[in-house]
This record gives sequence, structure tokens and C-alpha cells, in this order.
Amino acid sequence: MRHLPLFLLGIAIATPCLADETVENWQAKGQATYVSQKSKSFSATYSGPNSLSTDGESSYTFTSTAYLGARLWQGSEIYLNVEAGQGDPLSRLTGLGGFTNGEATRVSGTSIKAYRQRLFLRQIWALGDDTEFVESAFNQMAGHVAKDRFVLTMGNFSTLDIFDGNAYAKDPRTQFMNWSNMAHAAFDYAADARGFGWGFAGEWYQGDWVFRFGRMTGPREPNALPIDYQIKRHYGDQIELEHAHEIADQPGKIRLLAFRNRANLAAYRDGSTWLDNNPGPDQIAILNVRNGEKIKYGFGLNIEQAITENIGAFLRAMRADGRTETYAFTEADASFATGLSLKGSLWGRSDDTVGVAWMRNALSHDRRDYLAKGGISFFIGDGALNYRPENILETYYSLKALPGLWLTADYQRISNPAYNADRGPANILSLRAHAEF
Repeated sequence: MRHLPLFLLGIAIATPCLADETVENWQAKGQATYVSQKSKSFSATYSGPNSLSTDGESSYTFTSTAYLGARLWQGSEIYLNVEAGQGDPLSRLTGLGGFTNGEATRVSGTSIKAYRQRLFLRQIWALGDDTEFVESAFNQMAGHVAKDRFVLTMGNFSTLDIFDGNAYAKDPRTQFMNWSNMAHAAFDYAADARGFGWGFAGEWYQGDWVFRFGRMTGPREPNALPIDYQIKRHYGDQIELEHAHEIADQPGKIRLLAFRNRANLAAYRDGSTWLDNNPGPDQIAILNVRNGEKIKYGFGLNIEQAITENIGAFLRAMRADGRTETYAFTEADASFATGLSLKGSLWGRSDDTVGVAWMRNALSHDRRDYLAKGGISFFIGDGALNYRPENILETYYSLKALPGLWLTADYQRISNPAYNADRGPANILSLRAHAEF
């Protein structure tokens, strides 16, 4: 495994656990994650410039993050994250809607590079006298907070830090690796190419309910790294309503999410018209028709439910309007994901986890027509398209090898990669080492 010695440096010292209900006034934590992936060769009738390679490939990503936090005044916290990463994603991060490694957006080449990942302020106002204790976690200091409260987050962070949470399918460093399990694949949330932006989010906690709203900056050009700071003109808005409940004494949550982007985007119908008038192979026509501000929106449902103390289930479903190109996430206009997570307590290893999930991503008619005419977009483009929804099976076993160190084996089978029945299926094997300290 390339660069594994760098990873091992990150787990040399583990942070001791805090005593029960110890309040933190400052925080210094870290993580390091190494992912190695290998794709098996598969058959395809044809390939284009943004196709997943039909030859067997090997890839890797490595990231290491420092999480720093401090309390400033009553109810106020500030956090700074600095991350270094390097890697070589499969097929240059092209050829799939549900890409196989959620860490791949964090790296930008085989030379290690450091960058500021987050810098944000969190202010909490109590709305009642009853309190609860929150455990220490990355970007969360241990302490007592009011159960009913309003939380304002401002600065540089990720939309996914606040929205579309799920206990069983969220973090590609510890859970499922596929993009379709870290969020709604059709949730085209505003962010730079690494998944972060500037903005604000409010969270109102009242009893079993939480209402969230926020606005974030997006990229100057779709899926690019430079940020467009014109947040009054180009932005991503989202609202989410969450309700916590119990079924047969087991906890669960339901979330309803809506997003709306306003940005300089190309419409796929305009791209198809351009291709009709300018025939030729492998055309990136959307670059020629990105000529004005467009609105993009979508609606989603997110459910998590404990079945027993050791078994949990999840489901995500979202549909976007599908008229315009992808703004900042991946190429999907409708997405569905469901699965199970099993704790190792069932077989005497309480810190191990097994997960199995099935995902289905789909494209709008406008996007299908554009790709079928030979159009190329940011992540996909085979030069033609025999459309079928992209179906993904993923399963993993996460083993706690040492205190603070988890080793994971993961398998993904992708039918109709990039929504093309003339290609695949693709089989991806992964190994992951993740340390927290």
C-alpha cells in the first residue's frame, strides 16, 4: 500500500478517552485515513473520454486532519480544521454517478498538499432550562446544552456538516465508502470541488423536532475549486425538517430536505441543441451554452431506524429537477439508497460493524438526451448512451484492530456504470485504514 508509512505516523499517539460528562473548553483531535481500491476489468461495447476504465486499475487516497476548537464566551465555540491529502482516484474521478470513494474529492494529486478545510463559529442560545450532555467528537466539544435551543453556524464548513445526517450512512471514513451513501446522490449541495464553502446555517431544536435552514457559496464554475463569493447572487439554499421518534422502544429519525441553487449553469436542452448544430464526437457542449443564471432544486426523504440495539436500517430518496448540469456534487437527478448496519456485539466484537446497502441513481430525460448525442459532462460521458439506471451494491466489514484504529474491507458492484447498459458491471475491492487520535 503506497504511502502507508505516512498513515502509520498518524496513529502513533492516541488521545485518552474523557471521563463521563467531562466538559471541554478546548479541543485538539486528529484523524488519518488511507483507502486503497482496485477495479476488476470488465467488458464494454465502447468508451469515451469520461468513461470508467475497462482495464483493471489501482488507486489510493490518503488524508490526515487536525481538528482544533475552543470556547470563546457563553454558548460560543470556534473551530479550525487543517487537512493534508494526496491520492490517485480511479479513472481520474470519472465514469460513475455513485463514485466509489468519498475521500476522493479531498485530494488533488499524488503530491501531498495541505489546506484549511474549515473555519467556523458556532453560537448556541438556550430556549429552555432542561439540558442534555453532548459527547466529545470532531468539531463538537463535550458539555451540557439546552435540549431546546437555537444554533447558528457561520463561516467555512460543509453543507453536509449540518444537513442530510444519518447514523448509519454518512461518513466514508468509517462507514460506507460510496458517494451515494454519504448523502443523497441527487443533493447537488453548493460547495467547492473539495465539498466545502462559506455561509451560514441555523438549527432550531424544540422537543422531538429540529428545523434547519442555510445558505452556502458554490464554485465560480461547476465542480471547480475557486469559490464564488457572490452569495447574494449565486448560492445554494436548503431547508430540512427532522423528527425523532421511537418504534417498539427503538429510536429513529425522519428528515425532509429541500434545496435550491442559483448559479451560472448550462441547461441540457441547450447542450443538445448545440450538438445538433455542431456534430462531432465527444463534445463538451455545455461549456458553449453556459450563458446565464439558472435555478436548480430538489426534494428528499431521509430515514434512520434502529430495529434492535445492534441492528439499524436507513433509507434515502431524492429527486431533483434535472434540467441543468451538476453544480457541485455528482451526476444524478434521482437517487435511492437503503441498507442495514449491524454492530459486532452480535458475534462478540462490540466495536466492529458490518454494513450492506443497495443504491439506484437515475438521470433526467434532458441529461440522457445530451449524453446519448455524444455530449460530455464533468464526471461522465461515454460518447453514446444506452440508458439504464445505475445500480450499486456495497458491503463492508469494519474491524477495530487497536484502540483508535479501524481496518475495513469493502466490496462494490456497479451495474450500468455512468447509466450505460453497454458497459459493466464493474467490481471494486477496497481496503481502508482509519485512525482517530
